[in-house]
Amino acid sequence: MKPGFAADLYNEELAPVAPENRTWSWLNMATVWMGMVHNIVAYEAAAGLMALGLSAWECLEVVAVAYAILFVTMWFNARPGTQYGIPFCVLIRSAFGPKGAQIPVVLRGFCAVFWFSVQAYAATQAMDAILSTLSTVWASFSTPVLGMPEKRWAAMAIIWALHAWISSHGVHRIKNFELVAGPLVIVVGLVATVWGLRVGHGLGPLFSVPSRLHGVAFLATFALGVTGMIGMWATFAVNIPDLSRFVRSQRDQVIGQAIGLPLTALVFTPMAIITTSATVLLFGRPIWNPTELLLALNQPLVTVIGGATLILATLSVNVVANILPASYDLINLFPRYLDFNRASRLVLALGIFFVPWLWFDHADNIYRMLDIIGGTLGPVTGIMLADYYVVRRQALDVGALYRHGDVYDGQRGWHVPAIITLAVGGAVASAGQLVPALHALGNVSWFAGVFIGFGLYLGLTCDRQKQSVQLR
Repeated sequence: MKPGFAADLYNEELAPVAPENRTWSWLNMATVWMGMVHNIVAYEAAAGLMALGLSAWECLEVVAVAYAILFVTMWFNARPGTQYGIPFCVLIRSAFGPKGAQIPVVLRGFCAVFWFSVQAYAATQAMDAILSTLSTVWASFSTPVLGMPEKRWAAMAIIWALHAWISSHGVHRIKNFELVAGPLVIVVGLVATVWGLRVGHGLGPLFSVPSRLHGVAFLATFALGVTGMIGMWATFAVNIPDLSRFVRSQRDQVIGQAIGLPLTALVFTPMAIITTSATVLLFGRPIWNPTELLLALNQPLVTVIGGATLILATLSVNVVANILPASYDLINLFPRYLDFNRASRLVLALGIFFVPWLWFDHADNIYRMLDIIGGTLGPVTGIMLADYYVVRRQALDVGALYRHGDVYDGQRGWHVPAIITLAVGGAVASAGQLVPALHALGNVSWFAGVFIGFGLYLGLTCDRQKQSVQLR
């Protein structure tokens, strides 16, 4: 413990990363994003857009716009992490105060643990499919126990153990894992794309389907698609400093994210569409779920290789996008008792208590609630950008972030403008989910949250600064 730092605000995991220990290059940042962008949710996202009436080419336009906006947001929010070497849960104290910061930290941590549970259970199903294909004995263990077959419990134990192994020893092992996993997932995706091109004798039928939307309907659907794509990564937009704190320069984090985020997404989306086009020719209908596709092909070798790829892709996104931020959030809540290894194991345990096997196929209400919680992180993004770039002018007193009663303390640890802004911005951003008359607002909820967070926080902060000057 450094002298003067509060025990409930500081430990070695939360401490600034020294410049000599910031060893991630642009390649590391790029491969981390490659591993995260290639996931089942992103693979299926184009299906929803095409079902709404957009053409395949318009889907690519949606992806280009959404990921360009995400890249700019990630770029700016990553800068303080690289400059000062601090994680999100410490950086956010500048805007919210040391006690108020726990609100966005808990929100982000809750979402991270939930999505870890969802992704890990998806990988569990893939592991069960692989082992059932390889062993009739394994397939016979189908007696239900607490709502799930025996073999599924064993498969889940294997998946949880893989997560534990990769996340052990902190970000250094994660960095090395992503250096292999990210490119490998792309290679397998390219193999699937070549298969799709051969089956379809070209781009396939989905690329020839014209758009069914025009005028206002097209614009509304396009906005919905962009917001939905951004929504997949809205939570990560706030905690990108958790990664950028390990990058050696601003140039590295910008180049790495440019390659790994928008460029990879633009490569991955047509790969998904081409592969799905082949399923139209083979089965008479589009199969967007990769697990369902593996089972439909009914080829044991393909099931094993394809299932292993799905597991690898899930591990790649889960460890970085969910376990890592959730671990830092837990450390921030209990810095006296947790380090990264203990916190990551706690994330694994908490993930089980979300019991995804009980609601995995009937989760509409839970997803709706998580959309509301995730929507509140739009205002958090706006607050962070306004605080760092306008209020603080990119200059932070890092030591004060670890002390009570210092420049960032606000009113007894609560910076009221940020709390008010989060409440108002979160209410507006979530109104489309709760009030049917405001359903259209849901199409642009993240944008509304960011703009309200940015503008209202600046307004309240400037008013307080003016009052302070007048009192003096």
